Amino acid sequence: MYLKEKYVKEIIPTLKESLKCQNIMEVPKIEKIVLNMGIGTFIKTGNKDFSVLKNHFALIAGQAPSVRYAKKAISNFKLRAGMPVGLSVTLRGERMYIFLEKLINIVLPRVRDFRGINKNGFDKEGNYNFWVKEHSIFLEVPQDDVVKNHGLQITIKTTARDKDWGKQLLTMMGFPFSK
Repeated sequence: MYLKEKYVKEIIPTLKESLKCQNIMEVPKIEKIVLNMGIGTFIKTGNKDFSVLKNHFALIAGQAPSVRYAKKAISNFKLRAGMPVGLSVTLRGERMYIFLEKLINIVLPRVRDFRGINKNGFDKEGNYNFWVKEHSIFLEVPQDDVVKNHGLQITIKTTARDKDWGKQLLTMMGFPFSK
């Protein structure tokens, strides 16, 4: 629980001073992390059993993912209503900090030719979105089971006022942004 302790003891006082916050409750924090994985291409190849991807995603997130289904049919994409199109997990609290610490310190530095993550992924509310090209970079995923690599979208929801506050929060938490 190193990252949460660091946030409480070091980051909150520093951010309160640098952002000129009147109250500790004004200091931005991370509310939740949402992980999404599209499985449409996996289903289109004829595989109806996506339990391998579901198990990999559960190992990555530390909890079981929920399956997202298509709401309506789109013939150009060969999509029928009710077909599974994605997996999603929302992390909060303890699991969120464990995942963040693992992502920052272990997973991202393992990426080949890693030069940092893009700092332009912030929206106007201070939330951050980025994409990992291969889900197999996580240590929990057994490399023998990987049939096809799938991308993973990671959304970090913060309580920041704007993108500058959000960027400052994630920088202090140790996110390796590109120069």
